[in-house]
Amino acid sequence: MLENWLEYSAEVQEAKKANKPIVALESTIISHGMPYPQNVQTAREVEDIIRKNGAVPATIAILNGKIKIGLSDEELEYLGQAKDVAKASRRDLAYLVAQKKNGATTVATTMICAELAGIEVFVTGGIGGVHREAETTMDISADLQELAQTNVAVICAGAKSILDIGLTLEYLETHGVPVVGYETDVLPAFYTRTSSFGLHQRVDTAEDAAAIIRTKWELGLNGGLVIANPIPEADALEESFITNVIESALKEAKENNIAGKEVTPFLLGKVKELTEGTSLTANIALVKNNAEVGSRIAVSLQK
Repeated sequence: MLENWLEYSAEVQEAKKANKPIVALESTIISHGMPYPQNVQTAREVEDIIRKNGAVPATIAILNGKIKIGLSDEELEYLGQAKDVAKASRRDLAYLVAQKKNGATTVATTMICAELAGIEVFVTGGIGGVHREAETTMDISADLQELAQTNVAVICAGAKSILDIGLTLEYLETHGVPVVGYETDVLPAFYTRTSSFGLHQRVDTAEDAAAIIRTKWELGLNGGLVIANPIPEADALEESFITNVIESALKEAKENNIAGKEVTPFLLGKVKELTEGTSLTANIALVKNNAEVGSRIAVSLQK
């Protein structure tokens, strides 16, 4: 029975009963994406933004083998400081639950858990994708396959610029995943508002985004959507600057034989170091901006 594995916070349970819009949030950003205490502080601020916009936040994680849909303050605090929390993707979910372990959910796993809980909108920083040199390493994020098959709309600041963005878009197109620019005609690249990759679809309001999401699923077109929402102008980093920083970080990762799921945390840590912390400030700003837009979309979707 599914209900044996899912555990809702009181706030989320109440929202489900009252048929209020709910927005899913991942927990990898707390455990692996940001240092303490900024991680916990950001998580709380993002939840508050969602509440202010009329929706209910549901931060998702696996604690003692339970899939938690919505976390208490204590659980957020624990995730922010614990060292024994696995980074949980689709392949890890059954193991962590069966073994009663702890896991922070990636984009892929948050989508799975959100769909199990009947939540249609998920806000994150940026999606994973096809890594550079994937033609030889086969290193492709499970996020992309999840977008191809799981009915959850993902509001993000595009794909992380440490990836091969062109191949990421090709992969999504092959699997029929719409990538819709929110007030933009080009794919944002996480820290920057633009990239050299144009988009075929654009919306300028939360209502229009919600209409596309609802229509897609009513037509029986399974799978998710990416709503690509650029980082606010005031917080964006200069494209050429971040490109140089990423090239340098990638070179170091290669020299140190860092591979698989260790690559992203290493690169993000290195980027933070090389940008003297401005990338962390940008990361926090873009997640908050996505929460603003995502909660408005969730409210429109509910109508």
